[in-house]
Amino acid sequence: MTASDEPLVLGFETSCDETGIGIVRGTTLLADAIATSVEEHARFGGVVPEVASRAHLEAMLPTLRRAFQLADIRPGDIDAVAVTAGPGLAGALLVGVAAAKAYALALDKPLYGVNHLSAHVAVDLLEHEPLAEPAIALLVSGGHSSLLLAPRIGGQELTELGATVDDAAGEAYDKIARLLGLPFPGGPHIDRIARDGDRAAIAFPRAFTGAQDPAYAFSFSGLKTAVARWVEARQRAGEPVPIADVAASFQEAVVDVLTAKAVRAAKDHGVGHLVIGGGVAANSRLRELAAQRCEKAGLVLRIPRPGLCTDNGAMVAALGAQLVAHGATPSNLDIPATSALPITTVLL
Repeated sequence: MTASDEPLVLGFETSCDETGIGIVRGTTLLADAIATSVEEHARFGGVVPEVASRAHLEAMLPTLRRAFQLADIRPGDIDAVAVTAGPGLAGALLVGVAAAKAYALALDKPLYGVNHLSAHVAVDLLEHEPLAEPAIALLVSGGHSSLLLAPRIGGQELTELGATVDDAAGEAYDKIARLLGLPFPGGPHIDRIARDGDRAAIAFPRAFTGAQDPAYAFSFSGLKTAVARWVEARQRAGEPVPIADVAASFQEAVVDVLTAKAVRAAKDHGVGHLVIGGGVAANSRLRELAAQRCEKAGLVLRIPRPGLCTDNGAMVAALGAQLVAHGATPSNLDIPATSALPITTVLL
């Protein structure tokens, strides 16, 4: 298949607070336009669904125009439309789904309603060659921490090996950042401050790592509580809180568990590749420790560049392009926005 034969796909992403429009030809990224409303949510300490929905409405057309300009194409040139149909905030999803349906209908192009989480894995194909064998995918985002067995990156078959039973890694980062007086979103700020701290200063717990515990499940609620109690004890004693050490020790507890379980899953299933995706995959310590452990275990590690780890339209277009190229049946124009879409449902 030549480059001109590869599907040209327009992708819409509005699952949370980023309005993302991506345009992909096959596995080549042509445009990745993003508008964020994160500053509007920062004063509330978290994403406000109604604010996010209104921000998507305001940003949709300008972001679309910018994407078409970046790609240097016209709307009529596209072959298909892909959109995040779930999971995410219901009102936010509705904005993207409605816009994608309108473009698909007006241009008479097939529509693909895809899973936001699967798209976080498929975006790897915009930077790396397709894998010749199955991969273990570690998905770490604001609301999800999951281990998946993927026979093909960008395919419809996914097996969930384990998931978070309480707070996901991204949620824990936001809550600890708030505890330490850091801005929202917490992940980037903790990552930055942790570089000046001692990650071995405080022995915070690692949950679900015992021999009798679930092999691939994650739990970060207890870690969050342990950090809060440690900080509160210092404050009651009138002692200063070493924020950098707390941040570094907390972060080490998170990435230690994530990487150890991902490597274990790859070994247990005889898989030689590990792909990490999702917003937390932009974390510098996670990337560093994953590289060290994969090298030691003889695994090939693939992580997209940080800009493609966070929510964006490029990942949706990338997954859509794979579905088109492999003959997947398009979605109906009456697909819903499904806020609780299961991670194993790649295409509605």
